[in-house]
Amino acid sequence: MMKMVVGRAIVVVVLLVVICGFRVEADGSDHKYSEREHVPLYANKVGPFHNPSETYRYYDLPFCAPDHVKEKREDLGEVLNGDRLVDAPYELNFRVDKQSETLCRKKLSKEDVAQLRTAVLKDYYFQMYYDDLPFWGFLGKVERENKMDPSEYKYLLFKHIHFDILYNNDRVIEINVQTDPNQAVDITEDREVEAEFSYSVKWKETDIPFENRMEKYSKSSSMPQHLEIHWFSIINSCVTVLLLTGFLATILMRVLKNDFIKYSHDEESVDDQEETGWKYIHGDVFRFPKHKSLFSAVLGSGTQLLALAMFIFLLALVGVFYPYNRGALFTALVVIYALTSGIAGYTATSTYLQLEGTNWVRNLLLTGCLFCGPLFLTFCFLNTVAIVYSATAALPFGTILVILLIWTLVTSPLLVLGGIAGKNSKTEFQAPCRTTKYPREIPPLPWYRGTIPQMAMAGFLPFSAIYIELYYIFASVWGHKIYTIYSILFIVFIILIIVTAFITVALTYFQLAVEDHEWWWRSVLCGGSTGVFIFGYCLYYYYARSDMSGFMQTSFFFGYMTCICYGFFLMLGTVGYRASLLFVRHIYRSIKCE
Repeated sequence: MMKMVVGRAIVVVVLLVVICGFRVEADGSDHKYSEREHVPLYANKVGPFHNPSETYRYYDLPFCAPDHVKEKREDLGEVLNGDRLVDAPYELNFRVDKQSETLCRKKLSKEDVAQLRTAVLKDYYFQMYYDDLPFWGFLGKVERENKMDPSEYKYLLFKHIHFDILYNNDRVIEINVQTDPNQAVDITEDREVEAEFSYSVKWKETDIPFENRMEKYSKSSSMPQHLEIHWFSIINSCVTVLLLTGFLATILMRVLKNDFIKYSHDEESVDDQEETGWKYIHGDVFRFPKHKSLFSAVLGSGTQLLALAMFIFLLALVGVFYPYNRGALFTALVVIYALTSGIAGYTATSTYLQLEGTNWVRNLLLTGCLFCGPLFLTFCFLNTVAIVYSATAALPFGTILVILLIWTLVTSPLLVLGGIAGKNSKTEFQAPCRTTKYPREIPPLPWYRGTIPQMAMAGFLPFSAIYIELYYIFASVWGHKIYTIYSILFIVFIILIIVTAFITVALTYFQLAVEDHEWWWRSVLCGGSTGVFIFGYCLYYYYARSDMSGFMQTSFFFGYMTCICYGFFLMLGTVGYRASLLFVRHIYRSIKCE
């Protein structure tokens, strides 16, 4: 049954690849136009430049609006991304030049002027899409030159926009927008203002092929002037971390070799000699941990998130997430998370029954809520904040209903099916040594052997492997850059998994060597401690590397980043435990325990 569930999941994921991969057409057109033909232009949103989550509908500001505003139908990912596309008032027909075309004459009231002045002060930008090509522009500017007192600042609203459009035969290749500071209206004072808004269009021919028109965004988002430095930094970081991991593995293997020789020599010489070190606790090392249900749920959720990450990387490497198709990423996250819930159910239930648990149904419920529960509560709070702010980040009721239906009709059934498959698998926990009836007392240990210091040591090395890449990821998620070099990110992710496994295994050995047999939860906590370090980097990034401000942006940043760090904790904690379990089984199989 589990194979059937996984098989169906793989089929749906492949279909998702096809659907997302071919979603490059706007409004069903083939992007070919004849002269003077209408080309779709949509206004998306406006918002303060430094607060990427705080975006509003385009016509929330008193712009020139058509008589009937027509909204573009959007898919799930675009809505989750906060996109709300509507028809823009400009007419940019194919290969039709225009000089100072009047858009509208508008009388701005005192309230309108105050609203626009606040927007200009906060560096509001607008985003539009022309034939699926995104472009941006600012609403105005603040003249601060030679003026120390903010009350003397001059606020200017741009009233003329110039469009430069490049074409190749019958296709649009590139669009750039320029605002003319010389054609601006003064909105410094609270008074009614008469303004005539206009625009001009200039078409130019280019030899850039249609297939390469998105490369402009890839290059700008990858920051090509720093790309070589980026590669060098990543390679340098990876080599350093791998060398440290290699040294650690070599030392660990030499120590283990000496232990095996010592223990085999002891067995040949004196059978009743008192044992010391990790062999001494062979009767306790496979004693099942406390809180079995929670432990199994952590492993189930962590395994699901690891599978989710792998599928996302697969889609990224085949080119699904091309620049500014950010809706595809959100769609993939929702769909693949729902489809991989069977993995969580199977892993959690089989592990729970191996640990001699009895109430597997309750364990399955805990598994389903362990990650989704905090994420849902966070979403409810942040969506309420977005509704209060009237921001586009507030999801419509229909979208929330779709997500709930996916959770009810896909996630939950697959979770239950996975749990049933795990229950029917009847796999037994393979312990090389018999567990004694009563646990041995753990000897007093120095402070640095405690859980918190060990977590600090365990998380530092894996975090150092991803530290450089985190800035580029944050600049993409919480800025206006788009991450496109997924090959680097995949390499860094694999190194993160390897380093987490090695460092957790090393710390598990040192823990057993001082006769502390409670390694189960410690391996999860040490493996997942990198998530705590990532949250620490969130604090640093917000206050030192970004210009984000305001309650809404702050709550969105820390709310969702806390959930992401929690997901990393579950995922890497699972990696740490699995690696430690393989290691512990191996060393106790290699010696005579009876």
